[in-house]
Amino acid sequence: MTRPRLRHIAFVVQDAKEMADFYTSRFGMELFHTDPDGSHFVTDGYINLALIQQRLDGDVPTGFNHFGFHVDNVAPYLDSLEPRPALRGGDRPFAEYRAIDPEGNWFDLSAHGYLPPSL
Repeated sequence: MTRPRLRHIAFVVQDAKEMADFYTSRFGMELFHTDPDGSHFVTDGYINLALIQQRLDGDVPTGFNHFGFHVDNVAPYLDSLEPRPALRGGDRPFAEYRAIDPEGNWFDLSAHGYLPPSL
């Protein structure tokens, strides 16, 4: 098994489109996904940056939200992490599981990766 690789960083932002425009125009990142809620996902081809659109009620503050590891197989981590990682619901095109570290930071685990198949 290869070592898990950081491939995903997520921030909650006030204007996801403006932030995506900033990173694509200034750093050459590529927009590869937009969620119905307005969240934008950009990549440098190696790391993906999720720009999560803050909801009007501001239930989640802006700033750092979570990060994600790409792993060969999620199964070994399901039994070794406490609390046990939770399957992410819905139609998430990226990470399959959400977990937390000892200080309460969220992180995702994905065996299929964080980029669409075309990248």
